[in-house]
Formats: sequence, structure tokens, C-alpha cells
Amino acid sequence: MSNKTAQKKAVSRKDMTMRQWIWKEMKRNWVAYVMVAPYMIIFTLFTILPVLLSVVISFTDFNMLEMPNIVFFDNYINLFFDDDIFLTACTNTLIFAGIVGPASYLLSFLVAWFINEIPPKIRAVVTLVFYAPSISGQVFMVWQTLFASDSYGWVNAILLKYSLIPTEIPFFQDAAYVMPLCIVVALWTSLGTAFLSFIAGLQGVDRSLYEAGAVDGVRNRWQELYYITLPSMKPQLMFGAVMAITGAFGFGSIVTALCGFPSVEYSAHTIMHHLEDYGNIRYEIGYSSAIAVVLFAIMIGANGLVKKIISKVGT
Repeated sequence: MSNKTAQKKAVSRKDMTMRQWIWKEMKRNWVAYVMVAPYMIIFTLFTILPVLLSVVISFTDFNMLEMPNIVFFDNYINLFFDDDIFLTACTNTLIFAGIVGPASYLLSFLVAWFINEIPPKIRAVVTLVFYAPSISGQVFMVWQTLFASDSYGWVNAILLKYSLIPTEIPFFQDAAYVMPLCIVVALWTSLGTAFLSFIAGLQGVDRSLYEAGAVDGVRNRWQELYYITLPSMKPQLMFGAVMAITGAFGFGSIVTALCGFPSVEYSAHTIMHHLEDYGNIRYEIGYSSAIAVVLFAIMIGANGLVKKIISKVGT
């Protein structure tokens, strides 16, 4: 491009308003906008619009039957100052997410790193073995069999056989066991989409970078991992973090299948359970929308924190 052409374009951009420049760029790249339009329409209708509606409805007493009345911040005040179960749910959710989120993220990466090192001929089989629990719809049945409350449960049967316990332990009806068991099940099923993205990211790292790193002073596998591998797969790391956070904060269906709803003494009651209670059972949509907004804000904050941490990897 000649200097005269560049100067002409700079002047024309300077002479236009922002709206005029955007309209010109849209006309110039209209094919790209047409291609992305279906996704943007669907994303707006089914993601952005529901989020905005939830925020608006959270300031009302909407109950699906009557016209809503504006109650301003009453729903949020009741949530934080008058709803003891919600505070219990927040505590359980933060404990659950604080353990499962980082642990599942690290576990997914370590297993993906291990699989990336094995021969390609058996890599697909090993990947399927680790990935299968996350796509099994009846995974909870395995754990119900292992920790059944009677002597037919494998764990109870073994403990009784060796006289380690005097009687059967009702694992999923005892508040002391419910949360630890749910955390174990969550970790067992955590090797999902993020796990596959890590494998793809590891296989996509340019091998010449390792040779260049060896010349520049990289001496062992840990230095390769920190200075070459991780910086080369930051998009996959960020995607995996988002999936881990979403899964950790949104975990609820398997808890319900294992422990019932609600769980004994609300020992595994999470924000998602509280949202389901008021939204799908009581139909207090205004109140449930306030719960959803709080959960959304927590997840946005967690994503922002993780993004800052990942941006510093390899620097």
C-alpha cells in the first residue's frame, strides 16, 4: 500500500463520524455479517434477552398468574437477610465450587497431559475411558449401588464383613457424608468438554517451540510446561476454566438424584437447588430471578478472576 493511499484512508476515517465509519465497514464486510447473523440472533434471543429479563423481573413479585408489581430491592433484601436456607445454599455452593472447580480443572489438564504423552494408537481408547463418565446419563446409579444404605451396598457390605462398623451407614441420608460424596461424584464426572479441549490444545502446540526453548535455556519438562505449553494454549485454558466454573456452580442434578430434594438437613443444598425450588416448584418467578441474578454475578466475578490469573501464565 502506497503512502498516498494510506494517507487518503486516514483522512477519510478522520472526516467520518463513528456511526458513518461503522456503517461503511458493515457494508464492506456484509458477507461476514450475514454469515454470523444466525448465531447472533439465536444468542441474543436465548441468552442475552433472558438474562436482561431476569434482571428486570427480579425487581417484581411476578408469580406466573398475576400481573407483576414492582417491589424494588425487596427480593434481594429477603434473600440476604431473611432467607436462612439461601445463606446455607450460598455456603454450600462456595465450598463445592471452591473444591470442585480448581480440582476438576487441574485434574482435566493433568489427565489430558498424560494422554498426550501416550502412543497415538491407544490415545483414543484411553480418552474414551476417561471421558465416558461425563456423558453417562445414569452415572449416579453406580454410586447409589456402592453406597446403598442397606447391606446390599458394596461399601456397607465390605465394612460389615470386616466388622469395621456395627450397622449399616445411611450414606446419602447422613449429613456428614452427603457433601463429601457429592464432591467425589462431581470430580469423577468432571472430565468433560474442557478435558477434550485440553487434549486438542496440547496436540496443537508447535513442536519447534520446544527446540527453540532448549536453545534459550529450557532444561526440563516443568519449564517446558510453564514457558511454552501453557502460553501456547491459553484459549483452551480459558475455555476450560469457564466450563469448570459453570459446572461447579451449576452442579445440582446428580445431587438431587443421589440425595433427593431437598437433601437431608440441606447439607448439599446449593443455589441451583434454591433456584429450582422457587422457580419450578413454587413459581415465585420474581424471587427466583433474584436468585439467578446473584448466581450470575458470582459466576461473572469468578470468570474475571480466573481470566486475570490465566493471563499471567508464562509471563
